[in-house]
Amino acid sequence: MTRSSHAPLEGPLHEQSALALSHAIHAREISARELMEATLARIEAVNPSVNAVISLRDTQELLGEAEAADADLAKGRSRGVLHGFPHAVKDLAMTAGIPTTMGSPVFARQVPAEDGIAVARLRKAGAIFIGKTNTPEFGLGSHTYNPVFGATRNPYNRSRSAGGSSGGSAVALAARMLPLADGSDMMGSLRNPAGFCNVYGFRPSYGRVPSGPGPECFMDSMATEGPMARTVADMALLLSLQAGYDPRAPQSLPGDGSEFAALAEAPPPADLKGLRIGWLGDFGGHMAMEDGILDLNRQALSVLSDLGAEVEVASLGFDAERIWKSWTDLRSWRMAAKLGAILDAPETRDSLKPAAVWEVERGRALSLSEIEAASQTRSAWYRAAQRLFSNFDLLAAPVAQLFPFYVTLDWPKEIAGRSMDTYHRWMECVVPASLLGLPSVSVPAGFGEGGLPTGLQLIGRPRDDLGVLRTASAYEQATDWVSRMPDLGKA
Repeated sequence: MTRSSHAPLEGPLHEQSALALSHAIHAREISARELMEATLARIEAVNPSVNAVISLRDTQELLGEAEAADADLAKGRSRGVLHGFPHAVKDLAMTAGIPTTMGSPVFARQVPAEDGIAVARLRKAGAIFIGKTNTPEFGLGSHTYNPVFGATRNPYNRSRSAGGSSGGSAVALAARMLPLADGSDMMGSLRNPAGFCNVYGFRPSYGRVPSGPGPECFMDSMATEGPMARTVADMALLLSLQAGYDPRAPQSLPGDGSEFAALAEAPPPADLKGLRIGWLGDFGGHMAMEDGILDLNRQALSVLSDLGAEVEVASLGFDAERIWKSWTDLRSWRMAAKLGAILDAPETRDSLKPAAVWEVERGRALSLSEIEAASQTRSAWYRAAQRLFSNFDLLAAPVAQLFPFYVTLDWPKEIAGRSMDTYHRWMECVVPASLLGLPSVSVPAGFGEGGLPTGLQLIGRPRDDLGVLRTASAYEQATDWVSRMPDLGKA
């Protein structure tokens, strides 16, 4: 790694991009210890007010590991692009020697012996794991709170939710506590918190980032791990490390992630001439939207138009309610299988939050024919989406149906006068992409009248991760929303 084409760092270390920090460390302009000290100081100043970073490791141990990284580099040995980087892993991912609680009292003392596949890749690339980032219990619901660590607060207004389930990751980025953050997304957990916190979040194609190691090798988990960052280049950099085939994960896609590293180092020109984007809006009136959400999304789309893209109003060409039912049936079926034993055990039954109990009971009530029908609907929606992509290169939709809500709520019960009938109906707009495992990115779309952020979702064709990120990169070059830092007082 060289820095010959990169300018010297200017400003505090906690405000730098991951790429700039990586180049600076490898050029010996800063030390890993300096970066670790700056990171821990920022966390000490900011984290108490937002509660994003959890299970923080001992300071002296971390400084010792940073010094060891410096010693390796002095001998000409780089561990990888993240050499000496402080990093906190989302608390759903397994981390060897560091608690993985999943936000549940049942696993509050769980310390895995082995890293997850994507986590191990970050460690191999030189990252120093300082702790974890907060998540809802078992990742259920796009609102980060749990009985183990409490609620994570939105840095732009600490009375509001950070979204979830990668809420701790998004806040750690927005509050400048970490240069990069990993997350995961079953329903919208990499995209919704990114929109709530004014950063970038990318749900890769299903299989792009291998999951495991674990027992579910062939069963579709409907979830994927992926990257979050304050720049698209940083996000592509992290994805380049997470992505790539692993023989232990038979559904993982071929490749080694190198195409994303190339995008990180050399973003393409911001020219979208000829790109066709279908704007889904409120999905033909099917989904309730808080006032201001659609207006900000349209303004974001106008940026893409100015860059040469052709934006047209589009229809799914498929019944959105059928998509929702297919999703909720398959999700509940999976949750019943994963969490049923916890509900059945007398010693853990009362530890599950109501949403988890609801998922298990609902999943168990489904018949085999209902599960088969949900699967057939999923396939039918895939065929309809293929027809839609014959007319458009990308689809666009809000990444959230409302602005960040009060952190004291369990979940929003109403949007624009319309009642929400489940704990996750309020984020239905992410489901059409999630059900098919499509690549989808959340880009910042600005701030509402109350100073709360939101995002625009760009959805790509199956496995067109690179195309989605290229469009996001062009958008980023024409906007500057992330530079609007949250006011965290003396922090």
